[in-house]
Amino acid sequence: MSSMMQPQIILLKEGTDTSQGRAQVVSNISACTAVADTVRTTLGPRGMDKLIHDDKGTTISNDGATIMRLLDIVHPAAKILVDIAKSQDSEVGDGTTTVVLLAAEFMKEAKPYVEDGVHCHNIIRSYRSAGNMAIERVKELAVSIEGKSLEEKKSLLAKCAATTLSSKLISGEKEFFASMVVDAVLAIGHDDRLNLIGIKKVPGGTMRDSFLVNGVAFKKTFSYAGFEQQPKKFLNPKILLLNIELELKSEKENAEIRLSDPLQYQSIVDAEWNIIYDKLDKCVQSGAKIVLSRLAIGDLATQYFADRDIFCAGRVTEEDLQRLSSATGGTVQTSVNNVIDEVLGTCEIFEEKQVGNERFNIFSGCPSGQTATIVLRGGADQFIEEAERSLHDAIMIVRRAVRNSTVVPGGGAIDMEISKHLRLHARSIAGKSQVFVNSFAKALEVIPRQLCDNAGFDATDVLNKLRQKHAADGGANYGVDINTGGIADSFANFVWEPAVVKINAINAATEAACLILSVDETVKNPKSESAQGDAAAMGGRGGGGMRGRGGRGMRRR
Repeated sequence: MSSMMQPQIILLKEGTDTSQGRAQVVSNISACTAVADTVRTTLGPRGMDKLIHDDKGTTISNDGATIMRLLDIVHPAAKILVDIAKSQDSEVGDGTTTVVLLAAEFMKEAKPYVEDGVHCHNIIRSYRSAGNMAIERVKELAVSIEGKSLEEKKSLLAKCAATTLSSKLISGEKEFFASMVVDAVLAIGHDDRLNLIGIKKVPGGTMRDSFLVNGVAFKKTFSYAGFEQQPKKFLNPKILLLNIELELKSEKENAEIRLSDPLQYQSIVDAEWNIIYDKLDKCVQSGAKIVLSRLAIGDLATQYFADRDIFCAGRVTEEDLQRLSSATGGTVQTSVNNVIDEVLGTCEIFEEKQVGNERFNIFSGCPSGQTATIVLRGGADQFIEEAERSLHDAIMIVRRAVRNSTVVPGGGAIDMEISKHLRLHARSIAGKSQVFVNSFAKALEVIPRQLCDNAGFDATDVLNKLRQKHAADGGANYGVDINTGGIADSFANFVWEPAVVKINAINAATEAACLILSVDETVKNPKSESAQGDAAAMGGRGGGGMRGRGGRGMRRR
């Protein structure tokens, strides 16, 4: 009776929504499973594509990270899956759908135990140890491609790239693009900055019209009078890279000059012209046959260079200018005074070529050779965009395979082998952990199962064959055969993926599952939510309250 008389204790602000306990963990798991169901059908060579329509336009993709980013998920627990997909994409480039599926499956397997009252930390402890064992097993099974000749290495890397591209929209031309990607990655050597490989998109033509430039290629920039009179091809030219404007500069708006003699006016006008002519003359004296600038090169300069058989282009993007600097050995100048030979770049061939409706400036045979450009052709803009995303994944995979030169069999083979290894280990454990490790092992089978489902095969039948094969000696490399609906040696069929992709996926998925299982309360503060809404509304009205002081005022960003 006395307990009923106690006053109610108010801890949080009025209107605060709290959800806690077992029901909250189950709810979070259900939300993550729903997210995984969205990308589930995109896995593998027979995966389907998603069409996402938003205010920015239409996107067609089957890249897990792209879909997760565009879905704009608001559930706080499910956002963790978006984060691990992004981290997998930035770290290794591929396996984004895999990591989301694995994390959701780990949680799905844990859900019945949570509902039965098992403490989450018992499950987490077992999952962490199982995850570490799985990663160790991947490292044991990985095969090194070090010590091979360049031709052999190229062939092995092309097979890794082809495995990645087989699940993409451009899978029909995977061999064509795989060799192109390998050549591009090997062209940049040990400097593995991704921005050294440029991808330029030109609508029109077929995918087979795409080509690789061992050097730099970029679209012809804004052209001025006299542009067509310039030479369009050079052999071994010297290249001057600038970050200055070569235009006739007028006086500033409020400039005021008082003259006592009208004849002095002409001398002021002449001074303006002399400044620009002096700059142009110094560019010509440097011996450069190609002048490129990040800023504008105007009508006067273009005609001046054309009269002296020099090619020029202004408004070249920062990225392209930096890639040109790396490739040609030139240094970007902020002044035309004292331009010496050491700061000029060079290349074997420069030419301006027509590609579709665009003109491209192509620099090939560069001495440093530290860059490459892929020019992509295709029909619709959405198709080329997806082709670019696909090539990005393939480039990342080949870069990782070059740096961490170990590969594992794909097609669900490695997942089945780890699953078998963990099941055998589970038998040697006493207590509840045995059940949890077994569930972790079962969850790993989601990858081969989904590959079968997406290809329209009987998943139960194929998985039974795989379990039987992996249980026997010498069956570690067997995975799903997408072509026949049976099983095949993935290694012999060259279905490979870098070991780092699988290690990163298992690690990230285990961490995400353990993190979500450890959350048992969600608190929503209505005040903070309404404050965000008010701020957005203020921004939408243009921040009228900011005006009044100091003229028009500035919008706060």
